[in-house]
Amino acid sequence: MSKTKKLINAPETVIQDMVGGMLAAHRDLLEPVGVSGRVIRAKDGPRKGKVGIVIGGGSGHEPAFVGYVGRGLADATAIGNVFSCPPPDPIIEAARSVEGGEGVLFLFGNYDSDAMNFEMAAEQLTLEGIPVAAVPVTDDVASAPPERRNERRGVAGDFFVFKIVGAAADQMKPLEEVERIALKANHNTATMGVALNSCSLPQTRKPNFEIGENEMEIGMGLHGEPGIRRLTLDTANGVTDLLMDYIQQELRLQPGDRVGVLVNGLGSTTQMELYILFNRLQQCLDALGVSTHRSFVGEFATSLDMGGASISLLKLDDELAELLDHPCKAAGLSVGSPPQPISLEDSLPLVARAPKIAASGKTDGEPQEDAQANGDTLADQASEETPAEIATAITGNILVNMFRAAAIAIEDRADWLSELDGVIGDGGHGITMGLGWKAVRQALRDYPADQDIDAIFCFIAEVFLNAVGSTPGPLYASALRNAAKVSSGLKQLDAEATVRFLEAAMEGIRARGKANPGDKTMLDAWWSAAKAARAALENGADITDCLRAAAKGAEKGMKQTASIAARYGRSSKMGERSLGHIDPGAASSFVVIDALRRSFEAQTLDPVESAARPVFRI
Repeated sequence: MSKTKKLINAPETVIQDMVGGMLAAHRDLLEPVGVSGRVIRAKDGPRKGKVGIVIGGGSGHEPAFVGYVGRGLADATAIGNVFSCPPPDPIIEAARSVEGGEGVLFLFGNYDSDAMNFEMAAEQLTLEGIPVAAVPVTDDVASAPPERRNERRGVAGDFFVFKIVGAAADQMKPLEEVERIALKANHNTATMGVALNSCSLPQTRKPNFEIGENEMEIGMGLHGEPGIRRLTLDTANGVTDLLMDYIQQELRLQPGDRVGVLVNGLGSTTQMELYILFNRLQQCLDALGVSTHRSFVGEFATSLDMGGASISLLKLDDELAELLDHPCKAAGLSVGSPPQPISLEDSLPLVARAPKIAASGKTDGEPQEDAQANGDTLADQASEETPAEIATAITGNILVNMFRAAAIAIEDRADWLSELDGVIGDGGHGITMGLGWKAVRQALRDYPADQDIDAIFCFIAEVFLNAVGSTPGPLYASALRNAAKVSSGLKQLDAEATVRFLEAAMEGIRARGKANPGDKTMLDAWWSAAKAARAALENGADITDCLRAAAKGAEKGMKQTASIAARYGRSSKMGERSLGHIDPGAASSFVVIDALRRSFEAQTLDPVESAARPVFRI
């Protein structure tokens, strides 16, 4: 399969380079804040006495989200990696920078990863005394029926919700009123899309799903998540009629109704095609007796280079129509006359940008040690474990090496994980996990060996969370923080404490993600691992055999996900179509747990003894 062509410098720098270009191109509108390098604030908009509006999500959807930061729109955005939600820290930075004394409202697409990261940010801000409200956008009618609207994805309808809410906040309405209007705008917005061909991630430059030459996918998500129907490619009029049928079933438009209209290109669809779609859409609305109050045609919420389009309608009343017409000015949208700039007296101070501190403690610009940069391979680094020694406990040094080994294993299996995810997700799981665990590996290289076990868990949690965000970030951070609680003050883990660590990690994942065993998520691997380890311990196993049981349990849990129809997470939108496919989160969990086991054995068992050791039966 040939790779796609992209005008980038390196996959690792696409976000940094893009953000630099945005700030340079729109220096009259935008300014960077904070230390993460992932927060952009409007120069004109945030002010004292105003509710701060913070939006955010993964990159790859440009002009969303930075394009909607400006006067009369959002006040700031937190920027994630490609198709990955930003972690909590940039979201917190964004909120602090726009909080004018009246609280902050978060707006984001309704995805598990976004919900978890924004939730963690809200928890911290609440502790600081900042009132926070959050409204996830749920406009994608393809992703769940009306009675389960709270499970729907947020797609291009974000555009209308951002516009309406930004206007309400710009009119200095209180937080409770802005939240009410946000919920109303979200409820009145419906979107349906069609994909004609795949997008490709900068890291892989391969299509993240396959679609036939004469096929189209109805209801596909913005990250390439499978839709609800795959049909033979139809004419523009036929496609428009089909999308409009779904939207009309949702909005129940009546003669005399007014709507805002968005015809959105997904990345590689021409303006010509979009206007042809709009032409037919207008005919459909005319036939219904529905008037178009304001229309937008172009690229407003893309999916990298995906071919296709979506149609969004916002059903209007007088309140929403007035807010849709409210003036705004941002890089991606301007409506009406430019508003009068806010006074210097009312503006909020700029949060100074300090040099970004890497997990290793070095600032940007300082050389970062890296195995590959020095010509070492991951396998070479894996051999850097301490000499084998008989151990009846996991010391801090052993634990650090165990997690370094887990990081290496994930990096080695990243392509496999992305292939699994490309079938039932967006194809980015291996990339996301690789980024996070690489950050952990580099951070642990100089980590002191004499730290308490709970400190090690907390350190890894923070590094991983702030390296990736997305879904794995909050889940692994919650797992390790929970493990730290049951390991408080310990200098080492015996067999009992090791099993408690596995159980606590599993419970942390369950509490944060709210999935249950059997939902086809990473929890299935951790649940099986923890159960198997506990059973082994109760039958007299030592640490080695408890970890072996955990690895076997994780493998079993991973394989069992292939026979489960997804009930939670992004792949749940596929339902029965997810059968026969291993969950990528369960797969990466097995890789981590098995690598922890193998590293412990490498550090504590003689190779001959390890090979000859009998299998522990439970």
